[in-house]
Amino acid sequence: MKFTLFLISFFIGLSLFAQNKTNNNITVGFYNVENLFDTLNTPNKNDSEFLPSADRAWNSKRYSAKISHINEVYDSINRPSIWGICEIENKAVVEDIINNGTMKGQFDIVHYESLDQRGIDNALIYDSTLFDLIDSGIIRFDMPEPSSPSRDIVWAKLALKQDTIFVLVNHWPSRRGGQLKSEPKRLIAAMAARNFVDSLLSINKNYNILFMGDLNDHPEDRGPQMIEKLLCPMITHRSGELGGSNCYRGEWNVLDHIYVSKSFLKPGGIRVNKKSGIIHSPAFLKTTYKGNIVPNRTYGGRKYLGGYSDHFPVTIQIKIK
Repeated sequence: MKFTLFLISFFIGLSLFAQNKTNNNITVGFYNVENLFDTLNTPNKNDSEFLPSADRAWNSKRYSAKISHINEVYDSINRPSIWGICEIENKAVVEDIINNGTMKGQFDIVHYESLDQRGIDNALIYDSTLFDLIDSGIIRFDMPEPSSPSRDIVWAKLALKQDTIFVLVNHWPSRRGGQLKSEPKRLIAAMAARNFVDSLLSINKNYNILFMGDLNDHPEDRGPQMIEKLLCPMITHRSGELGGSNCYRGEWNVLDHIYVSKSFLKPGGIRVNKKSGIIHSPAFLKTTYKGNIVPNRTYGGRKYLGGYSDHFPVTIQIKIK
């Protein structure tokens, strides 16, 4: 019976994939997967809270469930051909995502180890049967406190036949300590990202740029506004049913963003559907806490909840030639 259900799901997946290719549409997405650590102790990284012996009891069973959950999310959001993710410990956990789902044998990874003390990084997963990786790298920036380095911005230059796409995957410093204390750190990240984008556009104003990430800032905050001066926002409060991608103390906010260059909005060539930005919140990604709808996350403090993430995924649609 299980094998029969697997075959049905497999052929449905093939049908959906073929349909997308026929219609020349691809999905681009971003997801903060919330603390995807392996179960091993990594030297020089503060990952001790995610070990089998720690209070969270992060073990192989829970790790495998997390990998399955991330693949379930991937399949539910139309299987992005370009997928940025953050809060992953290393390349190996991203390889586990790919090798245990529908991406196996078709997708590749862009990942670099950052200096983040907890060891969490950003990564890009892309369909290597559709895109060729031309170049990649990181944007590293210094924090006011040298002892607390942040996550690097990961970038990649992808080729789609005659077209080129630059992708930037961000995870800006957290809001810990409140807006007044934490915003200057995010402004440093925003400045580094803006300078990189500006340098690309100064070379060619028609470059296709996809900028995505958990910016830990709202669209109206100063950091995102710096990016919006160069790129067009695709995710807004109206992109989802609840008004945001993350819920903090009962308030929904857009923290997860996708921006595109103006070249993507011009007719002809590859282009973005202007109204395609979505914050995905299917029933399995939601739960209720103290009477409020909240993301169905993996942990609540040290308590294992068995959920998915404290963020919702976001996507846009691109029409290719």
